[in-house]
Amino acid sequence: MARNIQSLERAAAMLRLLAGGERRLGLSDIASSLGLAKGTAHGILRTLQQEGFVEQDDASGRYQLGAELLRLGTTYLDVHELRARALVWTDDLARSSGESVYLGVLHQQGVLIVHHVFRPDDSRQVLEIGAMQPLHSTALGKVLSAYDPVAHSEALEADRKPFTDRTVCDLADFEHLLDMTRARGYAADVEETWEGVASVAAPVHDRRRMPVGAVGITGAVERLCRDGELRPELIAAVRDCARAVSRDLGAGRF
Repeated sequence: MARNIQSLERAAAMLRLLAGGERRLGLSDIASSLGLAKGTAHGILRTLQQEGFVEQDDASGRYQLGAELLRLGTTYLDVHELRARALVWTDDLARSSGESVYLGVLHQQGVLIVHHVFRPDDSRQVLEIGAMQPLHSTALGKVLSAYDPVAHSEALEADRKPFTDRTVCDLADFEHLLDMTRARGYAADVEETWEGVASVAAPVHDRRRMPVGAVGITGAVERLCRDGELRPELIAAVRDCARAVSRDLGAGRF
């Protein structure tokens, strides 16, 4: 059995201590409560402070939870609300389109799949929740890059490597694709990431009208495309799904 890392256990205990009881605690209080030497407690607090998880009041010298924890907690709640609001609509999209549906969010210079609805047939499929997709070539990634300034910066800084002969890697061409995405309200990926596979995705916005994710369908090119173009009824279905999830998140009409 793998052994736990003691310093991480102590840091976690420290954060839990600061989260309960008094708003601010001094070094002596923290050390005695956790049974630690002051030097050890101070070292852990200093590291947590550098990472933004703990803040120290200048006047009293006491410690409290930092803003970085609030940011992480808000992100956690946002993702879970996004997934909860999308459950019904993504199920409907899978039934109406006959294809797999993916819900993705920006994470570490890529797209993190937070929800996946299987294609409604008897084929063998693998659940891809937790999988990562590239920003520059996938439909989900291009939507996030087009609408989210942070994702846009990440996509520009990332290594836009080619996955197929169709992958757009040139910066100017990529920016043109993002302009098209914003103008049309959806992004396409026709064999840019995987040979024989096509995708279409649209943005999901929250009550602040901020982009919080993207929803899309993925399937074989011969099913999603007609005469070399994505089928307009599938594009409309994806955009309708994205708008429905956005409305449920309080975004109103787009």
